[in-house]
Amino acid sequence: MDTTLEIFGAVFGFLAVYFTIKQNIICWYFGLIQVILYCFVFYTAKLYSDMILHVIYIFLQGFGWYNWKYGGSNKSELRVTLLTNAIFWIGLTILASVLLGYTMQTKTDASYPYEDAFIMVASLVAQYLMIKKVVASWIFWIVVDVVGITIYSYKGLYFTAVLYVLFLIMAIMGYWEWKKAYNEEFAHEKRT
Repeated sequence: MDTTLEIFGAVFGFLAVYFTIKQNIICWYFGLIQVILYCFVFYTAKLYSDMILHVIYIFLQGFGWYNWKYGGSNKSELRVTLLTNAIFWIGLTILASVLLGYTMQTKTDASYPYEDAFIMVASLVAQYLMIKKVVASWIFWIVVDVVGITIYSYKGLYFTAVLYVLFLIMAIMGYWEWKKAYNEEFAHEKRT
């Protein structure tokens, strides 16, 4: 495996999450570079669900940029909101992870098929909620990061495991930053 791709992917991934926490739209550009690089990293590591996830991410980067720029009311910037249907998203994550994990286990030579499937599905849920600027997206990311740290360490993807440790710290920070932003927006609306 090419460690150089993994290192560059980790750097761009770090920058993408940093700018996401700050709600800076440039996060989507750094994210695009990161996901392209990780398509190759995960393919060579036989983490096929993660590879598929990153192919999907290529398209989600453009959708995320557009939604953050024009997804708010009256084509304005999108604002941070709260999750209203947690049971649905958690149930969907568990069911889809089991189904995809079973498919990967029985149809491919995938490493850690269920865990890898969970990373893929939970990441897609987290990414969708992040695109919509939902505070709870960070909670999904926290869980994904914990599972990812374990799997990437077992697979010898040490730069990626370290990146996911940083992602975990940043996801915790992101949760508190976005919750604060929501509370400030909510307080501002009450005053007006």
